[in-house]
Amino acid sequence: MTFDRFVADIRSCNVCAAHLALGPRPVLQVSQRAKILIAGQAPGRLVHLSGKPFDDKSGERLRDWLGVTSKLFYDPSLFAIVPMGFCFPGAGKSGDLPPRPECRATWHDNLFTLMPQLELKIIIGAFALDYHLGDRQSKTLTGTVQRWREFMPDYLPLPHPSPRNNIWLKRNPWFEAEVLPELRRLTKALLV
Repeated sequence: MTFDRFVADIRSCNVCAAHLALGPRPVLQVSQRAKILIAGQAPGRLVHLSGKPFDDKSGERLRDWLGVTSKLFYDPSLFAIVPMGFCFPGAGKSGDLPPRPECRATWHDNLFTLMPQLELKIIIGAFALDYHLGDRQSKTLTGTVQRWREFMPDYLPLPHPSPRNNIWLKRNPWFEAEVLPELRRLTKALLV
């Protein structure tokens, strides 16, 4: 199967449709040229409505962290954006529900096999960390992000850029002082 056919199959997926309050609308951005992967959780409600990954406040912060414009970020030849769940999973009591597990089981292994050109995988959130780092991660997100140097040059774990994480960012000033400059440096080097 070709890459384009495989991606078309993902975009038309309805495997977990019965579990999705707003119905299926897979959101991802991929190509076989992108060197940087943004591996996230699942689209939020606003992203579901727009169909554009990170088209919200989290995306604004993430683009700032990367030091890139929207134009660069949304160029699939530069950035692949692959959440663990391709569709909005619905809202829970304290935020969105976890990504549906069907995506990972159905699509992820084969998709990443078709994208061997990825040089840096930026991993955002617990579900993405579980998939990409497995038992190499710490017991907490903070612990994993603090060990970011150990995962380089292939992976860079990040907290979610959501405004809900403002308290985490204030409690962990080392993140902005140490991790973000390196993230911007790596991003710039790979986009040249």
